Amino acid sequence: MIVKEIIEETVLTLAEAKEMLNTQRKRGRGKKKKGAVGEEEERYERRKASENTTKFAKLGAKESRALINELLKLEKTKEEIALRIADLMPKSKNEVRAIYAKERFTLTEANIGEILDCVARYE
Repeated sequence: MIVKEIIEETVLTLAEAKEMLNTQRKRGRGKKKKGAVGEEEERYERRKASENTTKFAKLGAKESRALINELLKLEKTKEEIALRIADLMPKSKNEVRAIYAKERFTLTEANIGEILDCVARYE
């Protein structure tokens, strides 16, 4: 596949990717390839992506987006970190610290507590 121009780029949570893959699968079921017997086979990449999102997505798409919006209101939270938190759903302070390990600032105990409180509301 040759890409000439990127028109738009958005970052999705696992739950949103799962929902998108499922809606595309449902839309594509009516189409059949020439000479194909029965249902059209899914491509390997799409099948693996679907399996992984089903296995690892812990929230629904709406809940994960709501959690991200809530996390973005907190201090020292960028969108990419909020996405990682929504995907991983950390349960301990050490897990939150691991997510923030590459950042140039450190979190206080209060910041970590706020993040864990947000996550606990969506479990």
